[in-house]
Order: sequence, then structure tokens, then C-alpha cells
Amino acid sequence: MVRRWFFGISACLFALVAFVWLVWPPVLWSLVVLLPLFALGLRDALQNKHTVLKNFPIIGHGRYMVEGVRPELQQYLIESNLDAYPVEREYRSLVYQRAKNQLETRPFGTQRDVYRVGYEWASHSLAPIKELRQEPRVMFGGADCSKPYSASHLNVSAMSFGAISSHAILALNGGAKKGGFAHNTGEGGVSKYHLEPGGDLIWQIGTGYFGCRAKDGGFDPERFRETAGRESIRMIELKLSQGAKPGHGGILPAAKVTPEIAEARGLPEYEAALSPPWHSAFTTPAEMIEFVARLRELCGGKPVGIKLCVGRRTDFLSMCKAMIEVGTAPDFVTVDGGEGGTGAAPLEFSNSLGMPGRDALVFVHNALVGSGLRDRIRVIYSGKVLSSFHMIRAFALGADTCNSARAMMFALGCIQALRCNNNTCPTGITTQNPALIKGLHVPSKTERVYQFHSATIHALLEMLAAMGLEAPADVLPDHVFRRVDDLNVRSFGEIYEFLESDVLVSGKAECSLTREWKRARADSWSLQPESGESMPVD
Repeated sequence: MVRRWFFGISACLFALVAFVWLVWPPVLWSLVVLLPLFALGLRDALQNKHTVLKNFPIIGHGRYMVEGVRPELQQYLIESNLDAYPVEREYRSLVYQRAKNQLETRPFGTQRDVYRVGYEWASHSLAPIKELRQEPRVMFGGADCSKPYSASHLNVSAMSFGAISSHAILALNGGAKKGGFAHNTGEGGVSKYHLEPGGDLIWQIGTGYFGCRAKDGGFDPERFRETAGRESIRMIELKLSQGAKPGHGGILPAAKVTPEIAEARGLPEYEAALSPPWHSAFTTPAEMIEFVARLRELCGGKPVGIKLCVGRRTDFLSMCKAMIEVGTAPDFVTVDGGEGGTGAAPLEFSNSLGMPGRDALVFVHNALVGSGLRDRIRVIYSGKVLSSFHMIRAFALGADTCNSARAMMFALGCIQALRCNNNTCPTGITTQNPALIKGLHVPSKTERVYQFHSATIHALLEMLAAMGLEAPADVLPDHVFRRVDDLNVRSFGEIYEFLESDVLVSGKAECSLTREWKRARADSWSLQPESGESMPVD
């Protein structure tokens, strides 16, 4: 790419100067300018600290000049127009600082308007406790599991090989190996790059069954058994839908199905890969739960869960009824918010379909509590988790652990160039262009992923100690507050309804889910007719 152009142009310029010097000797003075520029470009191309400079020598410095005035620019945006200031940019800076092991304290206190509607905070204690030295782990795997998994509270969310590059996969998994946290493969299969560093993997299986795909596009149990038996694969995640484009399939164009991607996905080379919107291995909620149990048996007793972006609430309630009727359940549920990201999605799907993450998290937690299933099922939250406070907020709403894709990409060096969908990502993360991928230095990015995770977990434990809490499991809805209007604040316990255990199954009390619970069916995704209501006949 630009790195090659730089050396080519430099060689041409020096040759031109040498030729013209024979005719007009004063032109030799141009080397006073050319030699320093060449030295700077050579240094950029050979260093491994900054991917943008390695891929774009000399001209990449323009980006870092802008980054140098970012704090002042952010402060100006805050003071001039609060509504135009994206809070995510503030947390992106925090991720960069943690990944680079830089000082992350800020002068002049908070930079956000604490009286703005929607501002949220955690309540500290006047009797703080001693900070935990080590992160407590979360055990995944119920009574049906013979190989439970002890997980970190923060793990890498699903990003497929193909959506992100081989070097990005290597760095993420290497960071997971060093930091003792898990790396979700995404639905693109388990590649050699996932396996090489040796970090813990959560193998995600989508509607295309990549990596365990039969010739007809369906599920191949033997291929699944072979891959799932690998030691580094610690859990299996059956993806039903994702937040960025719920209910939408996808096609990986034939040109992008390179030999390496074809190997990981179990596809013929340079043949378009189809991911339909629905699963072919089951057709009803009960069949889905039975399929989960089958996957658990085939993988040798490892935890198996489901991932979804919540749409119709009766669909998930139908799953809960199916769990009760079938007599088994997933070991975990990953809740993906409708605000989730992807490299490419239809605008209407990303903006206007799918329940927002925090609302979905409260609903799923309540559905499991109300149906008496919460004690046996872990809940993972995935939806713009960028900081330890975001994790505490998720714990207050019912999550056991969190996944993050966005923050991990920032740790890799993502600058949000928004070129994920056209194969020209300048940082080498979301591209399959070999020239750009080479610029992503795996050892240094591995260290940054590790440092971000380590610093964020440390900050989490510090905040918990300040709140007087011993572990993330102790965070309650009453520990987090939100300003609901100019004069009033409410705790999450006051804003959201939290159900009592088994209230849906027992029917002893009415609640916000009672009507939908009665209409949900374990044998169909269709709705049960209400009393006195006739349903259309096919």
C-alpha cells in the first residue's frame, strides 16, 4: 500500500535529483529536504508501535497531530455544545490509555454535565473495604456439564475471522491467553489463528454452521464433535441473532472466501458463503433446547449457551417454557443489545430493529427469575461495554459477566475510520488486504489487549471496594442511579421492575410479563390465543 509507494517514490526522487545534478549542480540542495523526509518515512515503515504510521509513512503523522489536540478539542465540544458531544469518544480515549499503559487520571474533575438528564453513576460507601487483589471468577456450567469453565468478568465479544484480519485474531487471542480471559470466535468458524496462541475460546455457531457445516449447508455433528473436542475451546455459543442486524442473514462474497477463510468455515474456496436468517437444525423452541442439549453431549460436557438480540418478548418466554418442559437448559444466555456494531448492516436494521441492550438485559434476567431458571443459567451482557462502570451498570441489571468487541478493537488500535465494509481499514484490523494486515504488529497489540483487560478489571475492583462491595456479584439495582429529569434521580431498583423467583410459573401474582407468558408456547414460535380470541388458520 502506501508503504510501498513511499519507497518507490523515494527511489524515483533520488534518481531524479542525481540526474538533474549533472546538468544543474544547485539542485543537490534539495537533498536537505528529501533526506530528512526519507529518514522519517524509513523510521515509520520499520517501527511496530503505530499501525497507521507503518502502513502510511509520513502522511500518517497528520492523524497523530490531530490526536495530540484531542483533549482540548473534547473540552471545547463539551463547553460549546453538550448535545453534539459523543460520550463514546471519551471512553475511547480511556481504552487507548489503558491499552498503552498510560496515565489515565484527569485534571479539573468530571468533564460531563452531572445535571443532564440521563447521567448515571454508582453510589460509593462511607465504609469502603480493602480492594481485592485478584479478580473472582464466574463458573459456567450447570448440572448437565462435566467440564465447567471458570471465566473472567470481561471477555472478547464475537468477531469472525473474515470480518477481522488474521493478525487481529492472533493479537486478541494472545491477549486472552496472557490475561486469562476468553475470546469468542464469532460465527466464522475456528481458524488456525484462533488456535495458535492457545487462549481460551468460545466457539460461536451461527445459522451457516461454519466449521461444522454439511455439504447441504446444514449441521454436521461429526465435524462439530471433532472441533469442539479441542482443549482450547471452553464453551459453545449458539447464535440466534445479533444486535447489529437481528433477523437478517448475510452473504460473504465469493472473492472474500480465500483459502484460509474457506478452511475455517468449511466451504469451497471462492464460493459465496450464505448465512440464512434462521436455523435449519430446529423449528420450535423445544427443538432448540433439545439441540442445545445435543451440542453439550457432542462436545463432551462443555458449557453450551445461546446468544440473541431480544425481539418479540414471547419468543424468549417460549424458550423458558421449553426449558421447563424439556427438562434441560442452556448454561448461559448472551444478551446482545440492538445498538451492537458490525462491519456492514442495513441502516434500518441497525437503527430500528432489536431491543436496546439494557432493556433486553433486564427482561432476560426477569424472564429467567420469573420462570425459576435463573440460578442455573449465567447471563452475559454484550453492548458497548467500554469501562468498569459499564460493567457495574450491567451487573446491577442482572448480568454475570460482560463481553466487549468495540473496546477490544480500540485496544488493537482501531481509529474508527469507518472502512470496515470496503476492505481498506488503515489499521489492518477489519481487512483481508495483506499489505494492510502486515502493518498490525501482533506482539505489541497482544500486549495492549492484555493491558486494557488488566487495567479495566483493576479499575472494577477499585470501584467495588469504594462501593463497599466484595465482588461483582454483590452489585444490586439500588447501587446505580440515573437522573430522570431536571429535579429527580432514581436508582435502577426504582426505575425497573424486578420479578420475584418463580412468579411466572406459579401465577401467584400478576406482573408485567404475565400476559405474554400465558401466550408463549414451547412447541411453536406462534402466540397462544388469549381467552376469547380466535387465531387465524393457515
